[in-house]
Amino acid sequence: MADSRNYSLKQLTKIQLKVARQSRTIMFLFSAVTSILLVLLLRDPLFTPTQDYVLFLLFFSIGLWITEAIPPFAVGILIVGFLVFTMGQENTMDAKRYVQTWSDGVIWLFLGGFFLAEGMKKTKLDFLLLKIAAPKFGSQAQYIILGLMMTTAIISMLMSNTATTAMMIATVTPLFTQLGKDSNISKVLVLGIPTAAAIGGMGTIIGSAPNAIAVGALEGIGIKITFIEWMIIGVPVAFLLIFMFWKILLVKYKIKKETLSLDFLQQEIAQDEEYTEEDKIRKRIVLIVLIITLSLWLTSQWTGIPVAAVSGIPIVALTMLGIIDADDVRSLPWDTLMLVAGGLALGLAIQEQGLADYFISKISSFDINFYLLLFIFSLTTVTLSNFMSNTAATTILIPVAISLMSITEGVDPMVLPFVIGLSASCALLLPVSTPPNAIAYSTGLIEQKEFRIGGIFIGLVGPILIISWTLLYAMLT
Repeated sequence: MADSRNYSLKQLTKIQLKVARQSRTIMFLFSAVTSILLVLLLRDPLFTPTQDYVLFLLFFSIGLWITEAIPPFAVGILIVGFLVFTMGQENTMDAKRYVQTWSDGVIWLFLGGFFLAEGMKKTKLDFLLLKIAAPKFGSQAQYIILGLMMTTAIISMLMSNTATTAMMIATVTPLFTQLGKDSNISKVLVLGIPTAAAIGGMGTIIGSAPNAIAVGALEGIGIKITFIEWMIIGVPVAFLLIFMFWKILLVKYKIKKETLSLDFLQQEIAQDEEYTEEDKIRKRIVLIVLIITLSLWLTSQWTGIPVAAVSGIPIVALTMLGIIDADDVRSLPWDTLMLVAGGLALGLAIQEQGLADYFISKISSFDINFYLLLFIFSLTTVTLSNFMSNTAATTILIPVAISLMSITEGVDPMVLPFVIGLSASCALLLPVSTPPNAIAYSTGLIEQKEFRIGGIFIGLVGPILIISWTLLYAMLT
């Protein structure tokens, strides 16, 4: 009987895999055919074959990102390969520049952040921040929730928001057991932690891939954004959004003066202190590397050392001193770098082939208010990011935004890319909108509909705050 059941399950799995494969193939072909039709419909008679190729690639990439016929990072590889193949056919084209996006300064900045995050995770330095902050949370549930959310946000500025959410959820899991599945406090924590992780990523260039896409695109037009300049805009918006969302959660789930024990956390802290001398040395090494790297990132405009060059410090130091080994390097999220590099290459091709300028010229006759334009782009970013990779959504919109800035007089060209990059972190409507949401949903403590409060509030209020603060910063500088 058991053998029959196992056989049936194996056969069912094979059928499901076959159906999924067929579905992805159909979506791939549908994206290709639709892209060809759109090129035929929207191209100008004066377009060169190369412009047609790039226009097709733009529509095809959007289709693949939306349908997920292939993984998002694979689309990034496809973009680079397609551009090298098509541009290489033209003797006047230097196709190497599209491959060189793999060594762009933004890629190195991200890679340095990955090495730092991996070193922090291996030595539990990320938990050290929680260890320092925990005693300051007090005993009231509402302040413990706020403390955990703010701690999550700070960690996610340096680490992947997915890894941060997984760590924080695992850390407070004993609390869920203590409170019970139906506890409102448990629900608030499960909703608050992933939201804080996603929003906290706004704070630094390495906190979220869309941030890096925006910085890379601005560098392409000669505007350099320093690490601290990004933080001046990103950090206040992130903290204010988290604070406002915390207040909303307290009201919705009626959290008032309840007290909460963090004894379980003290037990974990005690276990954390049972390190060998070698473990303590490794933790100190990572802490020193972290402080040096962050200091040089934050002071790059005064020291003159490029942030990409500073990223070599954690890469070299942590591998040389044995903190990170070959297996750790293989486990880094290289797929994110592939997606970012592909996005940079696509943006470069769109700009160089004049496609963005062409389509912008078609709508330049419409007198669109700049502030309305900001709101439209930010809401479009949030909407797209709820249903597809926020990095992909940013990759599509930022080149168009930069071209629009070229025909908008008296406006700082950094404003719109900043708004798009930050708005991409405000997509929290569905469990699948962002990996932190998926991790929270997998706990089984909340239903899908409970994400709506964060998705709607952050998706509407977030862009307003981002636009307001970015404009204020632009006026003051």
